[in-house]
Amino acid sequence: MRVRMFAFTMAGALALASSAAAAPITDAQATAILTKAGCTICHSVDKKLVGPSYLEVAKKHKGDKTAPATLPDKIRKGGTGVYGAIPMPPNPPDKINDADLKALVEWILSKA
Repeated sequence: MRVRMFAFTMAGALALASSAAAAPITDAQATAILTKAGCTICHSVDKKLVGPSYLEVAKKHKGDKTAPATLPDKIRKGGTGVYGAIPMPPNPPDKINDADLKALVEWILSKA
């Protein structure tokens, strides 16, 4: 009986842990990921460089409930025309992994 109770308790704890949302990343963590992925060559937090600032991106998507799901794909594929004529190159998983990309999108959107 004890073994069964322990197993149920552990299963419940694991279910809670896996369903909990990951903690947001800090500005320092975001900066490290952005630098490693090469994003800082074209983007900054509050000033337009080659591409838009993260604040501009956040403001553009403020209130868009689909943004957390759609922006990672846009970043992966790259593109042009949303913020001007200069294209953003694709960002494959070997440049930035899925977990870091998702965390950065959440961080960017939190800046609005």
